[in-house]
Amino acid sequence: MNIGVSSYSFRKYQKATGCSYIDLCDKAKELGFDGIEFIDLRTEDDLAEAARIRAHCEKIGLPIIAYTVGANFQLDDLRAEIERVKRCVDVAEALGVSVLRHDATFKLKEIEGYTWEDAIPDMAPAIREVSEYARAKGIRTCSENHGHIFQDSVRVEALIQAVGSDNYGWLVDMGNFLCADENPLSAVTRAAKYAFHAHAKDFLHHEVKEGVPPPEGFMKTRGGNLIRGTVIGHGVVPVPDCVKALRSANYSGWLSIEFEGMEENIPALSAGLAYLRRVVAE
Repeated sequence: MNIGVSSYSFRKYQKATGCSYIDLCDKAKELGFDGIEFIDLRTEDDLAEAARIRAHCEKIGLPIIAYTVGANFQLDDLRAEIERVKRCVDVAEALGVSVLRHDATFKLKEIEGYTWEDAIPDMAPAIREVSEYARAKGIRTCSENHGHIFQDSVRVEALIQAVGSDNYGWLVDMGNFLCADENPLSAVTRAAKYAFHAHAKDFLHHEVKEGVPPPEGFMKTRGGNLIRGTVIGHGVVPVPDCVKALRSANYSGWLSIEFEGMEENIPALSAGLAYLRRVVAE
């Protein structure tokens, strides 16, 4: 199983150094990652930037493994959102990737009594249309357990089944299930058969105490627990068991680090990579 890294993992490093996307590719290669994935390219000409990044990665021998973008298929102007995400597919094609991850939604429609179950049939045709557009370009699409609304494994599975396309699957993030207070191993076991791509992520867990303010950097889960991103292998996510669950479902794709902790950025990524190397070698 090859190990990649999300450009998102370098956000503290980017802020401190002002480095470019090209610089990130060089840093990922220097650290020893097998590949890199990019999140939304927020530039004036994203297609040109994608082509430039692709050319550089080909030059240094660093595969671009996925492109991940935001999306909200609960917007009133759904047609505009479909076309915007199709444009992201075009960027993914320019990057030369075979997997595009897009969100489903972060917020449900403000209709009394409207639930995540109601949202699925509203969103499924739009997601299917995007995926069919991507199929023509040799790209598979997927959504991540991400964003509180569609973060539980049962909900994401229901969405994938409703879309009903062999070109649409799951970006399985083993850490994000904790945001919905779900056991990561149980959730990954459910998700693994749908996996098109996978993220390794770890969290610290802090006990909630009445009248005691939360520590710096911790966020509340849907159920009110406290978690904070950390170095892979330092937290409560059973990373080795989650990797085994993916393998048991015959997943042989990429495992990409998505680091969002408070620790020093580059040492944290180096430590996480070293840990994952040992995990996947077992």
